[in-house]
Amino acid sequence: MRTLVLTALLLSAAAGAQPLPSPVQPDAIKEDVRILSSDAFQGRGPGERGETVTLAYLKAQFEAAGLQPGGPNGAWFQDVPLIRMDKAAVAFAVTAGGAPLPTARARDWSLGASHEGVAGVTDAPLVFAGFGISAPELGWDDYAGADVRGKVVLILPNDPDHDQPTGPFGGRQRSRYAGGKAAAAFARGAAAVLTIHREALTSWPWQQVWNSDANATFRPASAPTPTDPARLTGYVTSDLAAQLMARAGLDLEALIRAAQRPGFRPVAIPGAALTASATVTATPMITRNIVARIDGTTRAGETVLFGAHWDAYGIGAADATGDRIRNGAIDNAVGTATLLDVARAFARGPRTKRTLLFVGYTSEEDGLLGAYHYVANPIRPLETTAAVFNLDPHLALSATRSVELIGAGRVDLEDDLARLAQAQGRRIEPEVAPEAGWYQRSDHYAFAQAGVPSLYFRAGRDLADGTRADAAVAQYNAQCYHQRCDEFQEGWDMAAAGQDGALVHALGLQVANGDRWPEWRPGGDFAPIRAKSRAARR
Repeated sequence: MRTLVLTALLLSAAAGAQPLPSPVQPDAIKEDVRILSSDAFQGRGPGERGETVTLAYLKAQFEAAGLQPGGPNGAWFQDVPLIRMDKAAVAFAVTAGGAPLPTARARDWSLGASHEGVAGVTDAPLVFAGFGISAPELGWDDYAGADVRGKVVLILPNDPDHDQPTGPFGGRQRSRYAGGKAAAAFARGAAAVLTIHREALTSWPWQQVWNSDANATFRPASAPTPTDPARLTGYVTSDLAAQLMARAGLDLEALIRAAQRPGFRPVAIPGAALTASATVTATPMITRNIVARIDGTTRAGETVLFGAHWDAYGIGAADATGDRIRNGAIDNAVGTATLLDVARAFARGPRTKRTLLFVGYTSEEDGLLGAYHYVANPIRPLETTAAVFNLDPHLALSATRSVELIGAGRVDLEDDLARLAQAQGRRIEPEVAPEAGWYQRSDHYAFAQAGVPSLYFRAGRDLADGTRADAAVAQYNAQCYHQRCDEFQEGWDMAAAGQDGALVHALGLQVANGDRWPEWRPGGDFAPIRAKSRAARR
């Protein structure tokens, strides 16, 4: 299998730098990453052979460290029932300016359906609805005055103020309005919803959409079985959207600028129509979270939870080299391996007052489904879960002088993080791309929405040797994130993972041996949810 050398990700720590004292060992993390991302684990796809191998390995490691099973009824695993949806067939033909526009699957578009069944449109007119947001409380409605019934709605991802420091949607920090856009369009009668891909708005390149075109999608089996007809959803490239607009005498860039301002109204694309279809089949399946436990002493009924998603993308279509395995070395073997060694560190030490729970979530890549299932079916009460720590680093760096806090300004634990990071010789640096919505895209978010104080951070880009890793991280995100070249590299030293693991261990130790309850900062979205269960916390 090929290997992409990401030089800045392999840099050694600065000459003469002393190893940071820590109960978490970078060498142990590296070995677990090497194993978890090897071809034997088949890309750790939920419901695939790779899941069986992965969960057996994680169970063996937790057992060897002396942890106890923490799942339902004394089991190691929590079943997560899902519905797997596979595309059986797709077709796409668009006319613009009254004439066919040549396109190719994956190169120009990726099509699916809202749920299982056959979805299709015939000669359906197209309308551009800006960012597809209706927020009357903010004085914003991208559908004002428009009738989109039976039409194909073209929308942009993210928020209108994504490139501004402040704005009605919070500026660069992606808002809750950035999600659920297809459902909102369908509620207004849209026949199909196509998102115009722009890397500045999504944070991932079109190459990821291309490589994921054939992937199955999933939904919780507990969700109501859809009774409405399946509807088309998908992505089109910015280039294809621009061609459509140009043939109609419109300018996509001008329309996008207009959509960023209050008062935007949907724009019909004259002479454009779509004939397309997608057939999606549904298959019930069971995947699993793994849960390990260390019992507390004097406050054993209370919980501190540490989590990482064990899944990657499994087996896919072969690329040009014949490679079918998406090994997921950085995403998220690094986080899973760090979780293992944090658990080992706690197991070696004295027992804490509060009980510790270590959860390997399934199906994060499919929409945080394992985490949402745990929150809906908590093994230990959420009301007395003091904090959740998330390990999803998206990095494989040598030692750093900074820590990137994801979604800053939410919990008082951030103050403790800054203090403990300073003791490591590190500082908190601003989130590099808050507009990418990382806070909403990892497992802790399911717990945050349920009111549990949650913290997500990862190594910063300021390396201990005085250089920065921005270019190498950007290269990884563009070329290997969620793709086949996310593979283990022998040159990794895992020093940053060790630093982050040490921080998680120190923070967890503080919370687990303390009597206070971490809190949301006043005015945050989730503070009122947590406040409802205050009586459960003495």
